[in-house]
Amino acid sequence: MSHPTLHIAVLMGGWSSERDVSLTSGNGVADALETLGHKVTRIDMGHDVAIKLHEAKPDVVFNALHGTPGEDGTVQGLMDLMGITYTHSGLTTSVIAIDKELTKQQLVPHGIRMPTGKIVDSESLYEADPIPRPYVLKPVNEGSSVGVAIVKERDNHGTPIHRDAHGPWQRFDTLLAEPFIKGRELTVAVLGDRALCVTELVPTSGFYDYEAKYTDGLTTHVCPAKIPADVEASAMQMALDAHRLLGCKGTSRSDFRWDDEQGEAGLYLLEVNTQPGMTPLSLVPEQAKHVGMTYAELVQAIVDEAVKEKAA
Repeated sequence: MSHPTLHIAVLMGGWSSERDVSLTSGNGVADALETLGHKVTRIDMGHDVAIKLHEAKPDVVFNALHGTPGEDGTVQGLMDLMGITYTHSGLTTSVIAIDKELTKQQLVPHGIRMPTGKIVDSESLYEADPIPRPYVLKPVNEGSSVGVAIVKERDNHGTPIHRDAHGPWQRFDTLLAEPFIKGRELTVAVLGDRALCVTELVPTSGFYDYEAKYTDGLTTHVCPAKIPADVEASAMQMALDAHRLLGCKGTSRSDFRWDDEQGEAGLYLLEVNTQPGMTPLSLVPEQAKHVGMTYAELVQAIVDEAVKEKAA
């Protein structure tokens, strides 16, 4: 299938904690677009991004930013104001999906199983545990397992947490506390109106954190996951439902914990990523490959949806 040749600006980098991953994603995307014959302008986002976009005058922007302000609605609002067509989710979806509490408010009433949680002031953690241990503390609006801590019965954080113990409470004023769900880490990519497959993420040691996600050899991807058919079907359906309910565009990736002792009832959606990674280690390209798509075809499909959405 032939595609019109476009001028595509690839927006990458920025100043979030995920800058380096975004640069890797963005350069991979830009290389793929060039092999497809498109004219590509690479933009490392700074505070002059509006000027750079205005000067480039692209037909479409491929948003390869991760974290804030590229994933939280800020850049989406800017491009909306400028009348620029861009890939991935729009402003409202981005605002909701990056906020784990807002995501729950949107999805749980529709029957999507997510862990119960509560927002806590970090200062209060030095006085008492917010919920029974073991529990997870995470920033309300950061992605890629940035700043996540698991507080167990007897660990080096202390009881209650010591003020000098290393953890996200030192970096964030408020955190989301959720019960820790033992078991396995699963993820499902959605492209357009299709859930691709289920991947199990097996850290070679400890917790599937930011470093494990983006360092070769620290995590084994089992794709497709070796799980019961009902759990596989449920994860793919929940990811697709979440994508639709949140209004995601292009591609998204839903992350799950699965307590395999409970069967399908032990499957919980943790979060939905509206700007999933596109690096060589990333899960969306890997799942696309599993269903027969090359990296370049995946990139083109994301661009096609953005252009089609604008024309509609």
